[in-house]
Amino acid sequence: MISKGMIKLVHSLEQKKIRHQERLFVAEGPKVVGDLLKVASPRLIIATDDWMRQQGDNLPSDGTTTAIATDDELRKASFLQHPQQVIGVFPMTDDHTPDAFPTSQLCLALDGVQDPGNLGTIIRIADWFGIEHIYCSETTTDLYNPKVVQATMGSIARVKLHYTNLPTLISQLPEGFPVYGTLLDGHDLYSQPLTPHGLIVMGNEGNGISAEVARLVNHRLLIPNYPAGRKTADSLNVAIATAITCAEFRRRTL
Repeated sequence: MISKGMIKLVHSLEQKKIRHQERLFVAEGPKVVGDLLKVASPRLIIATDDWMRQQGDNLPSDGTTTAIATDDELRKASFLQHPQQVIGVFPMTDDHTPDAFPTSQLCLALDGVQDPGNLGTIIRIADWFGIEHIYCSETTTDLYNPKVVQATMGSIARVKLHYTNLPTLISQLPEGFPVYGTLLDGHDLYSQPLTPHGLIVMGNEGNGISAEVARLVNHRLLIPNYPAGRKTADSLNVAIATAITCAEFRRRTL
């Protein structure tokens, strides 16, 4: 049975300060919770009787509190307008930058991405294109924001995010290591040489890549509009731009 304390815990985790104090975050829905259950043991599961029965003996018992909730109780606990059978409270994973940057891989860097939906979608895009690591500036929105978690559609279980000082990180990469950035003064993405490894930097929704990081980009790219010279939208959504860029890298370098 669901208690007021459980609902209070879930609601408190909407606040970044509380999430990081408790080292806990909220995931909702069969897809997101199901993918997270494959890699982590939840602190709390609140779910409908139907969802619980479907899990059978698959739910972890050690350290996990479970509570069956009615649809009305689930609505009271949920952040969603239309709750999706299950809410899970999971422990945060270590989000510190690893000792060694994976120089043989293609990675993403996000410089001040603010919109939770964009961040969640970019994580999902990275998962689709086999990108395992995303390096985020300290001004990028919080991975564990419930809107970010929801937008990942489960990819949060497979892609590692590291919050760090991007100029410091890039400066410490091997000399000549490919650092790509999408910039208005860049060269046509479709005509430039691309490598199967490197760091692709994507910028803030309104301001793009910061000047400090842009100075460290050694391969400046531009996604061209069509037809060239025609008046179009001022820019692409950062998640869409990430998808286009990653698709071109994988198309030509795999």
